[in-house]
Amino acid sequence: MWDTTAEYTKETWHTTRDFVDPPPVIDTDSYQFTNPNQEKLAKLISPVDGPLTQLIRFVDDTDTLPGIDWLDLLMARFPWVDRVLVTDEQGTIIFMQPQLPLKRINKPLVFEGVWREISLLTVVDYSDLGPEMYIGRPYFDDVRFGGLIGVGFDPRSLMRLSPDPKALIVIDPGRNVWSLGADVDKKALLAVDWKDLLKDEVHGQIQVGNRYYTWLTRYVGRDQYIYATESVDPNAEGSWWPF
Repeated sequence: MWDTTAEYTKETWHTTRDFVDPPPVIDTDSYQFTNPNQEKLAKLISPVDGPLTQLIRFVDDTDTLPGIDWLDLLMARFPWVDRVLVTDEQGTIIFMQPQLPLKRINKPLVFEGVWREISLLTVVDYSDLGPEMYIGRPYFDDVRFGGLIGVGFDPRSLMRLSPDPKALIVIDPGRNVWSLGADVDKKALLAVDWKDLLKDEVHGQIQVGNRYYTWLTRYVGRDQYIYATESVDPNAEGSWWPF
């Protein structure tokens, strides 16, 4: 008698619970793109842009002189970060980890901005060993400007997180194109008037020679970079991007 009652109670509980607090159901159809070009680009950049966004937030949340615990947590969470440096208010490096990095700074890093108005800026240093992107932000001693925190990484290391790294292209407008073996005309991509294009657009498709590329802009602080990939179907229409 107890077994029957218990089984009935258990069944009734599950039925009632599903009615009051239904189990979550993910509607995968609502995430489908109508444009195969954007779908391809989204799949390529999702594993890349997620960690980048997390790093931006991590650095942006720091407005005082960081300590060793902050550094340890940074390196543990973002193993693709190559270097961390801290300057004084004059721009002199007072701390750098590692002290002897594999890639030396090729040119002085110049972060130009009014630090009361700007929290994040980027500088890309181009050396013989490849690009190194630095995300920089100010830190303060009470209300006084203390100096800058810089976090550097090779953007190609981040691109390796993509499911198909060779298909992904990242453009530093007016300066360089980053890829991991993509068959791309870098000079032609840089010749695109990105400055004018980005005034009104945040995504789209461009033709370079006989190829078409689907692209999406990405802000890091106030600076813009561009994710791109060769289009699957240049004639495809429709958009899923939420903007």
